[in-house]
Amino acid sequence: MVRHGETEWSRSGAHTGRTDIPLTPAGRENAAALGRLLAGRPWNLAPSLVLCSPMRRARETCRLAGFGDMAQIEPNLGEWDYGDFEGRTTAEIRQEIPNWSLWVDGVRNGESIDQVAARAGAAIARAQAAEGDVLLFAHGHILRILAARWLGLAGDAGRYFALGTASVSSLGYERETRAITCWNLSISA
Repeated sequence: MVRHGETEWSRSGAHTGRTDIPLTPAGRENAAALGRLLAGRPWNLAPSLVLCSPMRRARETCRLAGFGDMAQIEPNLGEWDYGDFEGRTTAEIRQEIPNWSLWVDGVRNGESIDQVAARAGAAIARAQAAEGDVLLFAHGHILRILAARWLGLAGDAGRYFALGTASVSSLGYERETRAITCWNLSISA
């Protein structure tokens, strides 16, 4: 799993769901660095399937990392629809709703955490149907929820999995048990 590179809003901490913004110059540099990491050991990836969020920041990261030609758009990997909280930071939202937590309180006029978790489950099902390794390019909250669902946890358990921009994580198995095999390996340009 690859989280997209830095955007202006990810740098500021603004919730970026459906707003289709590009990577910053640093985000583009980090996306290219991801390609070098993914081509090397221990990854040495030759994925049988590459799935990508439809959002520009994920598609751009995928392309710059060298997987754009293989990528298939997977709408279920789109980021959480933050509704009225789109483009706002947690601090800004807390001026209106003290002690607000995305994971506990959710959003107004957007997706519920259960809806996002259902999309994550659908993306997992598509990935599991593939033969071989699958590479996913997406966003912070959907990937955190996807990891929770992979482990059989409720979607809100994603709160426990911090995930930086331009990072690589791996889900797999420890014998027959689903596991996180690598988490939040960050790239610097």
